[in-house]
Formats: sequence, structure tokens, C-alpha cells
Amino acid sequence: MAVLRLRGRVIDLDEPRVMGIVNVTPDSFYDGGRFHEAGAAVEHARRLAAQGADIIDIGGMSSRPGAAEISVAEELRRVLPVVDAVVETATAAVSVDTCRAETARVALEHGVHMVNDITALADPLLGRLVADAGAGLVLMHMQGTPATMQVAPHYEDVVAEVGRYLIERAGRARAAGVAPEAIVIDPGIGFGKTVAHNLQLLRRLAELAALGYPVLVGTSRKSFIGKVLGVEAEDRLVGSLASVVVARLAGASLFRVHDVAETRQVLAMTEAVRRGGRAGARGAGATQALTG
Repeated sequence: MAVLRLRGRVIDLDEPRVMGIVNVTPDSFYDGGRFHEAGAAVEHARRLAAQGADIIDIGGMSSRPGAAEISVAEELRRVLPVVDAVVETATAAVSVDTCRAETARVALEHGVHMVNDITALADPLLGRLVADAGAGLVLMHMQGTPATMQVAPHYEDVVAEVGRYLIERAGRARAAGVAPEAIVIDPGIGFGKTVAHNLQLLRRLAELAALGYPVLVGTSRKSFIGKVLGVEAEDRLVGSLASVVVARLAGASLFRVHDVAETRQVLAMTEAVRRGGRAGARGAGATQALTG
């Protein structure tokens, strides 16, 4: 049985798992400003947990193309009230979306179970902090930085290059003491990639799933879907769900999404087809399998 270990919790990855997005920011590309205030963000997080999110991912700094950095103090001011409330009341595991060791350190002290690092340990202190806490770690590929990543991204073979990068960063994490069962890799759909690169990553995702770590895919309402379908972010749900099905059939285990209820339904149907009716009563739409 494939599992993900997060500070004493165990998530069974034989079932697909959903990570619900909570952006406590004024400028994220889809929901920026909707949950900028702590109270609204906490209510949203609880709603996502009730809809069946296995992990709630709380972020205080936008990573959209061209986004500006904020101070660690401001990042913590945004996320800590939400982290505290969700850790205390939600049954889901809690992740903090940060690439900075100081933010991660404080969030881990406040009880988060995972760090979602879009820079895959660019901050060399972050791996040891995660290891010492026994927490989970998402390592994502990005070419450049949020400010520069969409300026003419180029690859000879995007899947091979992303795969080599993620294996190298997973090696760094393990050298820092992070348990193999706590590491997740993310190809970084939309982060320093063209539409063609994103589609190629989805089409050949099985190659990344074969690397030996659970794969997280985050395609939710991203601009490449809008460019393929000719629709704005508000109308990208169908395209997002289609990408989830493709990714699951290729071996992805976790899905970072804005629309938890709809994603769980499409995954439940995908699992029923994959298993030929053997999914059982739980299916992919069951509440999270977390044990202490």
C-alpha cells in the first residue's frame, strides 16, 4: 500500500487525494482577494474540508506570473490565524504553501503537517526543518521565479528535464533527513512552461509517476486551460476536471484544486472505471483516510 506520512498521520494513496487551495492573498490569479481576511479564509477552509479535502493548503504569498514578494512578517500575519483555526478544527491535514524556511518554521510550530515548496528547497534550511518536524514536503519544479518564469520558457525535453530536477531535489530532501514516505513531487504545471509544455507534461505524466514518489498535479483553472478552450478563469472548471482525469489515469496521486466537491466526484467516477466496479462503497469520494 502506498502511503504519505505527515507528522504521525498516514494518508492511503491507493485512493486519489485532494488538496484544497486557500489563498490568503489579495492578488492570486483566480481567487485573489476573496479570502484575504482571516475569517473568510477559515470559513472557506472548513468548507473545503467538509467537501472532502484530504489536505488544506494555506498560502499567504501569490505565485502567479509577475507576482511580487512580500516580507516574511506579512506572510505570517496572513497565514497564521488561518493555520491555527484549521489545525484546531478541521479533520483534514494542513499544509503551508511557502518557500521560506522562517515561515515554514513558525507554521510547523503551529501544527501544520506539510510544507508545499514551489522552489523545491531553494532555501537550504527548509529541508532540515521539515525533517525535524516529521512533516511532509511537496517539491515543485519551476523554471525561473514567479516574476520571470513565463518569459520565454525553453526546454529540449520538458518531461525529462523536469523529472531529473525533481529526482535531484528529492535527493536533497532525503539528505536533509526527510523520510521518503513524506516526499511528494509536483511537475509545476504553469510554472515556467508554455501551453505546449503543460500539455506534454500531462500527456507523459506516467514517466514522472514512475520515478518512485507520489505525484501532485495542480492544474486548477490555470491559464493554459483558458488558452486551449478560449475561456476566462471563472469558466475553466470543465477543463480543470478533464485534466484531473487525464492525470489520474497517468498515475497522479494528489490533486491541488479550488473546486473540491467537483474534483472528488470526477475522481470517484474515474476510479470506478479504472477498477471495473471494484472500488467498493468508499470509492474516491470518501472522506480522508487519516490515522494518528
